[in-house]
Amino acid sequence: MFDPERTDVYELTVTRDFMAQHFLTVPDPGPEGDVHSHHFTVEICFEGPVLGEYGYLVDIDVVETILDDLEDRYRDALLNDLPEFEGLNPSVEHFARLFGDRVESYLADPTPEGLTVRIWEDDVSWAGHTRRLDG
Repeated sequence: MFDPERTDVYELTVTRDFMAQHFLTVPDPGPEGDVHSHHFTVEICFEGPVLGEYGYLVDIDVVETILDDLEDRYRDALLNDLPEFEGLNPSVEHFARLFGDRVESYLADPTPEGLTVRIWEDDVSWAGHTRRLDG
């Protein structure tokens, strides 16, 4: 992802799913302009060339705790009402980036070099956001 020439990269992906609501704020949104629910599935994938002291890229229990907190924040929420979406159309693309911002803020001293967040909107489509982590 970050260096296509490199082949010695570890990956760890953890998923979580929840329901949340939003309405689109673009001109002529059609039915998407009304409040509606989606079943979101979030995949967070860490990658890096080096494992930590115990052979983990990221401790899965730590990732599960992060996802527990974020699921509590977003489950059954109206995304439009959350401060991170202020002034933004609550698209799944923005959601992926904002979700990644929160995941990154939880990492004290990350071993991984990269984070990709992929959010499925129902089982039909997904958007993702990838970033470098500078731990």
